[in-house]
Amino acid sequence: MAVAGFKIGEAAELLGVSPDTVRRWADAGKIGSAREPGGRRLIDGEALARFAGTMGAAPTAPPVASQSARNRFTGIVTRVVKDTVMAQVEVQAGPHRIVSLISREAADELGLAPGVLVVAAVKATNVIVERPSSH
Repeated sequence: MAVAGFKIGEAAELLGVSPDTVRRWADAGKIGSAREPGGRRLIDGEALARFAGTMGAAPTAPPVASQSARNRFTGIVTRVVKDTVMAQVEVQAGPHRIVSLISREAADELGLAPGVLVVAAVKATNVIVERPSSH
């Protein structure tokens, strides 16, 4: 399965920064990018995953006034470690690093690999990883 490229705005949202910041990083060679025939710049999914994994400490989140029982975070897979039964999936969703333990079978069926766009649904201590239909 080929990993998709991400538009500048999509990459910015996943990293929790502005599109201008992603453009500057791409211009400086910090994130690999390529131009489509129409001139639009795309960020390689695997390169974005590697970069997201090196971002270091996340910004401090503001205090929470209220919270729902379920939270969904759109992010990019930065690492997948599989054994014979289980898989550890790391997701960078803006400033949030989320780690999920799921069955290897589920990880294989979802095609999870660095650079793949996912949605992490958090409920209590469980993180469920989903693939949006658009990627």
